[in-house]
Amino acid sequence: MKAEHIDRPMIVAEVTDAFYRYEQALISNDIAVLDALFWHDERTVRLGAGENLYGIDEIRAFRAARSSAGLDRTLRNTVITTFGEDYAVCSTEFTREGSEKTGRQQQTWVKLPCGWRIVAAQVSIMT
Repeated sequence: MKAEHIDRPMIVAEVTDAFYRYEQALISNDIAVLDALFWHDERTVRLGAGENLYGIDEIRAFRAARSSAGLDRTLRNTVITTFGEDYAVCSTEFTREGSEKTGRQQQTWVKLPCGWRIVAAQVSIMT
């Protein structure tokens, strides 16, 4: 891929907006927005800190059962890189008040006809 196709400002802005929309939905437990931002497909994967979810149905079931307590977090070292007009990777670290652990999150976003959607996600916790 040619360098001029990486991190085009307009595309970075679109993905950044989607990423922070997801973050706000996550900490406020807005399940409808979280669901809307994932690709509605059986090939969508979310590997969590304590669960492996394959397909949108498993991701939805996890979100519906998850507690809404203690979701606030602080992000750091967020990197959003876009490739062309329809592919991006978002990586970040996070901390939660009262915890010494550092979380890591990485998402693969693809621009589909319905907009930017997460097609794969991974979350892990470092002790």
